[in-house]
Amino acid sequence: MVAAAKGAPVTIEKVMVPDPGPGEALVDVLACGVCHTDLHYREGGINDDFPFLLGHEAAGRVAAVGQGVTDVSPGDFVVLNWRAVCGQCRACRRGRPQYCFATHNATQKMTLEDGTVLSPALGIGAFAEKTLVAAGQCTPVSDQADPAVVGLLGCGVMAGLGASMLTGNVGRGDSVAVFGCGGVGDAAIAGARLAGATTIVAVDLDDRKLQLARQFGATHTVNASTEDAVEGVRAATGGYGADVCVEAVGHPKVLEQAFFARDLAGTVVQVGVPTPDMQFPDIPMIEFFGRGGALKPTWYGDCLPSRDFPLLVDLYLQGRLPLDRFVSERIGLDEVEEAFHKMERGEVLRSVVVL
Repeated sequence: MVAAAKGAPVTIEKVMVPDPGPGEALVDVLACGVCHTDLHYREGGINDDFPFLLGHEAAGRVAAVGQGVTDVSPGDFVVLNWRAVCGQCRACRRGRPQYCFATHNATQKMTLEDGTVLSPALGIGAFAEKTLVAAGQCTPVSDQADPAVVGLLGCGVMAGLGASMLTGNVGRGDSVAVFGCGGVGDAAIAGARLAGATTIVAVDLDDRKLQLARQFGATHTVNASTEDAVEGVRAATGGYGADVCVEAVGHPKVLEQAFFARDLAGTVVQVGVPTPDMQFPDIPMIEFFGRGGALKPTWYGDCLPSRDFPLLVDLYLQGRLPLDRFVSERIGLDEVEEAFHKMERGEVLRSVVVL
């Protein structure tokens, strides 16, 4: 599934996939979620390196590996990730590989039949029967798991879970407010619940989404189209505001609401992706100083796939993490364009392509 030009409908094309070279793995893709980031690529919101081979929230089986690959083997069931850590950059050397500043992708390029080089979304390109990735982008997990479900850890669901559990460091008894209850926001709610938060406030403009947020663990809901979001969060938290506020929209106004809806010394985590033209909200410096706490963007939920994916898959298989609820529908590859429109209309959490 290829995005040939900015804003153009995606099309199915034949893709030429090289045999894996040193440090690379060839993966038979079993399922891949339709993520908002893919739509960002199609709309030119990431960069203009068209054409793009879309798809990155994927699970599959390793078909072959290149020279020097020891961490995965043919036949392994894997979730793909876009954080193949280098082990050598300044973050990795300081023991913080979850912030790796030099993540890598496959060296060889996938192409169209005429030789046109494709840019794989997030270095993966998994809306395809096969894809070539760096071996470090393959994380082995239990093969008892449903590929359509656990593949979502490849991007949005992991970003939301990590925003609460890792970046926000939500703990037992904390109060949490999540602004924006799409797939990422609901994952932040699920992560807060898993981490032991006792008050979880879901904030959105759509009552349908708020109702769904309760299924993931929200204890309170605020419809920001009919009531003040900040006051709604404060009312649900004894008048103080939340210990952790997660902004899962990517909009300056929503970030401002999250900032003022947190308690003193609280944390704001931004996981929503803004567009390049957006500017930081106009927050008085005295408010920033006087309220204390932290304001933290999160990269991929600050996850380390090799550490976090197997753990989260085990929790899903034990029935303690409802990853399956994120799958709204299973579709074919030729239904991706319509899935984008459903996502824009707020009709789905995730459409998942099953190959």
